[in-house]
Amino acid sequence: MSTTSSRKGFEFGPFRLFPAERLLERDGKPVPIGSRAFDLLTAMAERAGEVVSKSELFARGWPGMIVEESGLRFHVSALRKALEEGKDGARYIANVPGRGYCLVVPATAFGAEVQRPPAAARSDSAIATVSRGLPLGREDTVPDLMCRLGRDRLVTVSGPAGIGKTTVAFAVAAAERDRGAREVRIVDLAGGQDPALVGAAVAASIGISARSEDPTNEILGFLADRPVLLVLDNCEHVLTSVAPLAERLYLEAPSVQVLVTSREPLRVLGEHVVELPPLPVPPRDGRVTADVLLAYPATKLFLDRAAAVGFREEVTDEAAATIAALCRKLDGIALAIELVASRVGMLGLAETAALVDTRLRLLWQGRRTAPPRHQTLAAALDWSHALLSENERRTLRKLSVFAGTFSLSAALAVAGADMEETDAAAALDSLVSRSLVAVRRDDGAMRYRLLDTTRAYAAQKLEASGEAASTARRHAAAVLAILTEERAGTSPEDRAARRARERALLGDVQTALRWSFADLANRDLSIALAAHACSLFIALSLLHECRQWSSAALALAGADELDDRTALALQAALGHALTFIDGNDDAARDALERALLIAEGLADREEQFRLLGRLHMFHRRADEVSRLLPIAVRMQEIGTALGDPAGMAAAHTMLGVSFHLAGDQGAARLHLETALGMAEFERVTPGHFAFHRNPIIALARTLWLQGCPDKAVEAARPLASDDASADVVTRCIGLIWGADVFRWTGDWATFQALAERLDTLAVRHSLRPYQAVALGMRGEALIRSGQARAGTEFLRSALKVLQAHRYELYMAGFGSALAEGLALLGRAEEAIAFVGTVLKATLTRGSGLHLAELYRIRAGLHAALGDAPRAQADFRTAIATARAQGAVGWELRAATGLARLCGHAAALQDALSLFEEGFETSDLGEATEELARLRARTT
Repeated sequence: MSTTSSRKGFEFGPFRLFPAERLLERDGKPVPIGSRAFDLLTAMAERAGEVVSKSELFARGWPGMIVEESGLRFHVSALRKALEEGKDGARYIANVPGRGYCLVVPATAFGAEVQRPPAAARSDSAIATVSRGLPLGREDTVPDLMCRLGRDRLVTVSGPAGIGKTTVAFAVAAAERDRGAREVRIVDLAGGQDPALVGAAVAASIGISARSEDPTNEILGFLADRPVLLVLDNCEHVLTSVAPLAERLYLEAPSVQVLVTSREPLRVLGEHVVELPPLPVPPRDGRVTADVLLAYPATKLFLDRAAAVGFREEVTDEAAATIAALCRKLDGIALAIELVASRVGMLGLAETAALVDTRLRLLWQGRRTAPPRHQTLAAALDWSHALLSENERRTLRKLSVFAGTFSLSAALAVAGADMEETDAAAALDSLVSRSLVAVRRDDGAMRYRLLDTTRAYAAQKLEASGEAASTARRHAAAVLAILTEERAGTSPEDRAARRARERALLGDVQTALRWSFADLANRDLSIALAAHACSLFIALSLLHECRQWSSAALALAGADELDDRTALALQAALGHALTFIDGNDDAARDALERALLIAEGLADREEQFRLLGRLHMFHRRADEVSRLLPIAVRMQEIGTALGDPAGMAAAHTMLGVSFHLAGDQGAARLHLETALGMAEFERVTPGHFAFHRNPIIALARTLWLQGCPDKAVEAARPLASDDASADVVTRCIGLIWGADVFRWTGDWATFQALAERLDTLAVRHSLRPYQAVALGMRGEALIRSGQARAGTEFLRSALKVLQAHRYELYMAGFGSALAEGLALLGRAEEAIAFVGTVLKATLTRGSGLHLAELYRIRAGLHAALGDAPRAQADFRTAIATARAQGAVGWELRAATGLARLCGHAAALQDALSLFEEGFETSDLGEATEELARLRARTT
């Protein structure tokens, strides 16, 4: 018999809403509510589970009126009070920051047309708990599952605890119910621990009485020709009974669709497994803003749950970055995100983020209405842990020492201490099937990892077992073995693939180092780890970590106690790190020279080559140009003796850089183009940096100096793109030297953009000298734009830092710019004195690159003071110096200045005749105009 209702409305929780009567009842009793609050509630009830925008709510509550947002908040607050939100954990309305409000409980429509079906045909009441609309981040998953069920009929949704398997299954059930094409039955098996009772639970759900101990035949007889969707929820602990039943339903009941949720597959005939992925999170390398959070389901869910518990803070970009990092740390697991977000209202975002790294998050309580296994993260994991064998439990807790992904061999090395290797491998395979260990394929190799929450849970179990110290030692030994293997590898490979593997290893290297150095009993292991890890730190541009661990290892044992190989690795790494972090001080040079002596004693030419490259960089940064050519020649000799094409290409590059900085641009171009033509420079090894990898860095500037501006710009474009696959040192130098070309050709917009990019990169990696270079570049741009006072201050600050770090390479270039800024401020005499100081230092160090330009600038300063003889002398010295160096670019500038001073066109005409391109650049434009003016004056 059916029952009907003559009144229409919506029912949610204990409330019934009658829009036509403008009445809200709770358990049959009227609830006083204001008129506008009633309209707002009605709008949200009509679209329960969806966000109703603020503009829609304004239109509904205040049609035709302009209202402040505070008015909307006031009435929503009154509405929450009327609904007694918060009492006994009740929650009805969520604020979605930046969007609107949402009724977050299911609202069922009722009315005259709605009839209740007889009990025998009624869908399972569990479906009533499903919100209208699709779950966050599963908009494609639900339709896909419905399509799969229609085709395959037996589908298992698998995944780790809390990822949302039940939510998705219930959404599929609700969608199928709404379609009306088949009956829907849901069997929640979470509460039954006895596999023998599975049949009885299924029989009760479909509405038949189980007359036998195993009612499978009765279930099949009843469902044989019925179009039914049977949802078997939470099956992992009763698989021995669910699996045969599901298989028989697939084989003998062709009208039945079976949807299973389980943390591991059934492994039966006909089963199609769908691994439910985590909710998408903002990428680690992208810029996260408040708007971006709403585009990703994980962060959107976090905001929704946080708002529901009273989080009202403004979501700034800083807060957005914190929320994104939290959701990444929680691996996009819906339950973990909900539980952590539930603490934000009470603790605040910053405190919650700090506590997430502690064990407290495993115990944070969720919704009281949630199943017991979902009340806390620990309870969710206890549910899975209880189903494991002893070998599986032992393996899981030992795997918690891995910070990132790990290989099968590493897993067996750590977990196989007290069991057979085959048993450990079998346990790992079982943990994968139970969704406790994630697995992915990288470059054909299987990589494993524990989700962050699972790792924290397993780490507790490891500590309680008393096996933590022995497991940590095995982990450190395994990491050392991997590092040793990595260092020994010589086969060329894709740079991006190598970098990805290095980053994946980083967390475990850091973990192993921290553990081993905390216990002096592990001295030998600690030193060996540090020696091998430093190559990884350098490759990943983690120079502070390189300095920390190399110096710690050297302090742990005197130099006499170390074998030569270990001492070589540590001294070389320390010298390299100190060069970029603490400046070109004596400690950096001493470490590099000690390492070189050891390499010579070992007759290790490859290490000698690498160390000579680092010493070349040290002296280059100190602008000790006279020392560069002998080092480069020695590198060429070693490269030739080794017969290593990559080394020979790198040696040519070092020779080219040496000649370029000394002022011989013809020789520089010859060597740089030779290196570029060899192509082997692209072969990357951990010891190759900057110019070793890319001779174009120096070639671009050389081309401009030789009178090829267009070719120079073409070569500099890739440097401006800032290749993220290169190490940070190479990227910084590429940006600086590439910017020179754009400065010299007059493209100040690109120059400024490169300065900003350099500053960002230097700040991110705490490279203070490169920050100073970026500051100096910004000072140059300010002077060029007419802001001479601010520009000179920037340049003075930059020069002060560079001098403190003994980073003299850019002193001449910035000194030239500072002198021009002082002249614009009317301080020409001070500028002349300053240029004289810079010239003296430049000549002393043998640096010829900026020599002609310094003479030209001083000439212009003399001319500004009316001292034509000195000005003319400096202009002519600049022209002669530039011509001797093959620096046509400098010669043209000096010849233009001389023509303006004296009216002599011959030198200017000679310089212009050397150019075949670049006539759109600023220098050639000015020179051409000046020559035309002089010719017009003589006719």
